[in-house]
Amino acid sequence: MGFPLPRWFAHRGGGALAPENTLAGIRLAARLGFSAVEFDVMLSGDGTPVLIHDETLERTTNGRGAVSETPDAQLFALDAGDGERVPRYADAVAACRDYGLLANVEIKPAAGFERQTAETVARLSTGLWQGATVQPLFSSFSLEALEIARDLAPQIPRGVLFEQVPVDWLETVRRLQAVTLHCAARHLRDDVLAEAQANGIPVLCYTVNTENTAKSLFERGVSALFTDRLDLFAAETSAYKGLHLGG
Repeated sequence: MGFPLPRWFAHRGGGALAPENTLAGIRLAARLGFSAVEFDVMLSGDGTPVLIHDETLERTTNGRGAVSETPDAQLFALDAGDGERVPRYADAVAACRDYGLLANVEIKPAAGFERQTAETVARLSTGLWQGATVQPLFSSFSLEALEIARDLAPQIPRGVLFEQVPVDWLETVRRLQAVTLHCAARHLRDDVLAEAQANGIPVLCYTVNTENTAKSLFERGVSALFTDRLDLFAAETSAYKGLHLGG
């Protein structure tokens, strides 16, 4: 591994404890002792990389319409929850660097914007993360996006992201020169985990919000988990000592 892999990633910034994909969420994760955060990056109507999960604005903001059709002036005026704004990717990088956080940057292109999104994020990331003590980890459901990231920013590690892992996953990981395999916890098969372990590939699972599920996955040999329940697994607040951060 070319970077330190923690046990826990705060999902979409601050998980369920802050508006998702916001700077407030990143700050909260750091304050609770998390050393890694995950967030989604998509392009605005002006081609600016921003943190947002859905292709449309309704669920996470007070706006309406497609993110890819919304100009920056309008997008950055929206309320993303509790008065937070939709952040620029560059601002999220700055926050992660300030707090020394490992960022799992999920390249999340809107339909039809796979190449443009990956090219923009990869090229911008080269400068934004230059000299950072902790380098980011790219991931994406889009194999095209990961191919572009590999070619344009080969120095930034990549993780292949699936919901259900296909039978040819190892070939895909090798072709993309990826270093991690990410999948939905509920779909993780024992044969996939065994093959990953035999090939030295860490498996990261999302989204784990109960202590029993986390304990079971760690005992099976999963390397890291994504959670919305920062309150359960933060060292400062968790009542379950075996699943604290670190390790």
